[in-house]
Formats: sequence, structure tokens, C-alpha cells
Amino acid sequence: MESAGGHGHKENIISDDAATVDWRGRPSDRNKHGGIRAAAFVLGLQSFEIMAIAAVGNNLVTYLINEMHFSLSKSANIVTNFIGTLFILALFGGYISDSYLGCFWTMLVFGFIELSGFVLLSVQAHLPQLKPPKCNMQTNGDQCTEAKGMKSLIFFLALYMVALGSGCVKPNMLAHGADQFNKSDAKQCKKLSSYFNAAYFAFSVGELIALTFLVWIQTHSGMDIGFGVSAIIMAIGLICLVAGTLFYRNKPPQGSILSPILQVFVAAFLNKRQVCTSNPRILQGQQTELNSFDSTISNDTVNLHHTDRFRFLDKACTKEQEGNSNNATESRWRLCTVNQVEQVKILITVIPIFACTIVFNTILAQLQTFSVSQGSVMNNRITKSFHIPPASLQAIPYILLIFAVPLYDYFFVPFARKITGHVSGITPLQRIGFGLFVATFSMVSAALMEKKRRESFSSSGQRLSIFWITPQFLIFGLSEMFTAVGLIEFFYKQNLKGMQSFLTAMTYCSYSFGFFLSSVLVSLVNKITSRSSGSGWLGGTDLNKARLDLFYWLLAGLSLINFLNYLFWAKWYRNTCNRSLKRGHLDSTKQEFHSFLVPAKTDEEENLA
Repeated sequence: MESAGGHGHKENIISDDAATVDWRGRPSDRNKHGGIRAAAFVLGLQSFEIMAIAAVGNNLVTYLINEMHFSLSKSANIVTNFIGTLFILALFGGYISDSYLGCFWTMLVFGFIELSGFVLLSVQAHLPQLKPPKCNMQTNGDQCTEAKGMKSLIFFLALYMVALGSGCVKPNMLAHGADQFNKSDAKQCKKLSSYFNAAYFAFSVGELIALTFLVWIQTHSGMDIGFGVSAIIMAIGLICLVAGTLFYRNKPPQGSILSPILQVFVAAFLNKRQVCTSNPRILQGQQTELNSFDSTISNDTVNLHHTDRFRFLDKACTKEQEGNSNNATESRWRLCTVNQVEQVKILITVIPIFACTIVFNTILAQLQTFSVSQGSVMNNRITKSFHIPPASLQAIPYILLIFAVPLYDYFFVPFARKITGHVSGITPLQRIGFGLFVATFSMVSAALMEKKRRESFSSSGQRLSIFWITPQFLIFGLSEMFTAVGLIEFFYKQNLKGMQSFLTAMTYCSYSFGFFLSSVLVSLVNKITSRSSGSGWLGGTDLNKARLDLFYWLLAGLSLINFLNYLFWAKWYRNTCNRSLKRGHLDSTKQEFHSFLVPAKTDEEENLA
């Protein structure tokens, strides 16, 4: 087995390159295409794109209130719906890419749509004819005319063009950048791990610039100029993408990625009377896969072998009788291959891991809403003439991350790699778990600080310095570095043929579900607590009369429970997948099959990471 594996490794490197093509559709050359050079162009797009979208999203509520004259609650809902829709559309972008267009063309087409949205927003914000008459919402809010009709239509058209474009671009940036590395090559596996850290570094730099410099431009020069700057920045990002065309390794689209999944469930239902068997000879496609095991195949298209998990799905690939000649022409909606069924099993197995990050992103929603509200009632003066905008508090974790991410990649990962033998230092599952655990302390810090702030104001009327709010942002920034990157790496490395963009898009859906859960949780908590305390923990407009500290303690408890829940599912994932290893099956995701506490150490697993 070892000799076969060693021989297959060199062949896999060649075949992995053969599975990708250059811009003309010819097989890629590993000496000319891919690698750090090609990924750098994608990182450029990622940095500029997040810069453009973050500058709009983080200051959008101000524009909605002051310029479009929407109410505070309606403005908040518009922003929440915009962000939620943007991340949900990431699934659509991943599907279009994997099924029909490929990463590069999906980014180019929808990047242009996003750019067009920024331009239209700038035009709408600049022309008085496309906005309601000027009015001071703070002093004459009841008399101000809300944007309606064509003015409202143009604004929402532009806004959701941005959402559609950004949602479809985001997952493909990560997937296309990762595609530049040959996962069958141990050396490039290490570079792939570094790429995910570099991608998060680019994201942090873009966010930091957006929350400081670009927000400052919007505040002092007007939102029309701010939207225009976002358009220019997005155009620069697209130029970066196009500039790397000659160097990219492109994965061709595979056709519809949903049909093979649906076929498994339909076939399993239609064959529900079949008896599940462990005999591989009566499983459709198993013998072919066994015979072709030593052939030259890509790590992305490696044939999967039958496992015992989710046995009810095996009915989808169980033949009526051995040697039945009709099986060769049997419809895939009646009889699927083992490879097809095993991919669906992998997809089911990773869903609980994904679900455990939703509460994590619910905490993120609080830092972008209530924590900013905390900052607005604190002393934000630095000098007599300079004040820190509360929205800029969100830049705090990114200041930390632009230093922490390189230190993690260049010092911690090599050190941990020597101890664990794992290509990423620690496994993606361990990285996710550590981030989920640390996130709890962000809410503990927020609760303690809010209690101190309320008591200080109630006893002496003194406003605490805004810097007291820093720890909760710093702690969450550290946890996000582990959880977000770990989740992306975990999903991308799953052995699901042609679904890397779609799986990456699922990580963005976690953000969307987290924000929606936040809205439900806030409404539910306020409704329950209002029965015993008047306006409730989060009711009214006076934060000094609210009990935000108790709400933070509730989130800290939910976060801790979520972490314990994650440990259960991580162990379940390990146990479920380990059954495949015990049967001697090889699978490219087996780096995650070992104990959540003890990473993989074998050279073979490192090569397949």
C-alpha cells in the first residue's frame, strides 16, 4: 500500500494539473500557471472588493436616515436585509460557478454588476432629483418626506445590484485563489494553508481601510463621493483579476452540481425496499472504482469507496441482482454510483459543523450593532477637536489581525507543525473549536464592561472612555481569525467533486443565518423580558435604562453551550469518518478523521490534506 501511494503521488501531481486549464482551455502547465504569483492577483481583488463593500455597508444606515429619510427601525431593517441577502446570494454564486461559468468568469461577470451598482448608487446620491427634499431628521423628523416611487426604486435597484455582485464574487475569490495550488503536492499543501491565512489578512486590511479612511471620506465629502470611491476601488480590483488571466489554473465547470445530489435521495427513496448490503460487488460503480484505484486521477476527482455511514443512502447504489445487464443503462434517478452516494454522505456530515458557527456570527452581529451603540454613549473624545466615530470601533479587531495573522502563519504554524505533523499546524476542526471557545469571552468582556458603564453613569453621571470597549472587539477578532479561516479551509478540503465554490459559499451563509438569528433573538428576548420589566432588556431608546449587560451574559451562555455542542459534532464527525479508515478506504478528507484533540501525523495524510 505504501509503495502504491508513493508511486501515485507523483502521478497525482501531473493529473491535478491536467484537471485544470489555462485561459484558452488548454491543460495548465505547473511551471507557468498557478502558485503564489497567480493567487496574488486574486488576493488583490479580495482586498479591494471588501474595501468597497464594507465602506458602503458600515455607513449605509446613516445615508438611509439623513438622505433617504427612512425611520430608524426601517433603516436598520434595510441594512440587515441587505447584508443577509448578500451572504445568501453567495450560494447562488457558488452554484453558478461550479455548474456553468467557472470561478474566473463568475467573478468577472458579477464583479461588473457590483461595480455598476456602486456607480448607480453614486449617481443616485449625487442628483437631487433622485432623493427627497433635504430635511434635518434630528429636528424635523416628522415633517421629512421619505423616499418613495422612482427615487426609492432606483436606490434599491442599485443596492441589490451590489448585493448580487458581491454575494456571487465572494465565494469564488477564495475558491479560485485556492485552486492555484496543487493539493496533491505536499509543498503546495503548505502554501495552500498559508493562502487561507493570507486571504484573511487581505480581508482585514480591506476592512481596516474601509472603516477608517473611506468612512472618513463619506462623512466629510458626502455619500455620493463615498459611493464613487467604492466604484473606483472595485474597478481596480477587477483590473487586478484580469491582470492575472495568463497565470491562472482554471477548473472547468462540472455541469449542475445539484442534480447528482437530488438523484441520490430520489434513488434511495425509489429503492427503499432494497436491503442494504456491505457486499461491494452489488454496489453500482464500486467494482469499477476498485479496478481503477491505481490509475492516474486527480485529488479533486478521486474515487470514493463505500463507507458504513448513513446506510439508508446505500439503497441508491444497490443493484437488484449481481450482473444485471440492465444496470449499465439504468437511469441515475433509479441507480446511482457509490462515488455519487459517498459525496452526498460527506455533504451531510459537514452540515453540523457549519451549523455550529451560526451562534458565533450572532455574536458578530452584536458587535456591529449594540456595541456601536455602547460607544455612542461613551466618551469618544481624543482631543478637543477630534472624536472617534462609534462605527470606527469595528476597525479595532482588524488592527490586531494585520499583525496577528502574519505572526500566526510564520511563527505558530511552523512551530505547531513540528509537534503535530499536520500541514496546517493544527487541523481546521481544532482551529474552529478554539475560535468558538474564545468567542465566549468576548461576550463576557462586553457584559462586564456594560455593567461598569451603567454603574458609572448612574452613580456619578460620568461617561467612561470609549477605549473600555476595546477588549470585546479584540477578543472576538482573535476568535474570528481561528473560526472563519478554519471553516473555509475545512470546507474547501472536503472531497466533493466540483463543489469547492459552493462549499465556500456555505461559510458566508453562516454570516447570514447569524444575523437573522440575532434579529429573532433580540425580538424574542425583548418580548419575554418586557412582561416583567416594562420596556424589557433592550426596549426604548435610552441605553442607560436598558439591561444590555444581561443580554450579553445570555449570549455568553449560548456561546459556551454552542462550543460544547460543537465538540459533540466534531467527535461525531471523527467517529463517522474513522469507520472508513478502519475499512482501509482512502479519502482526501481523512486529515480530519483523527481525534479532534490529536492531529494527523502521517506523510500520506499530509500529502492529501
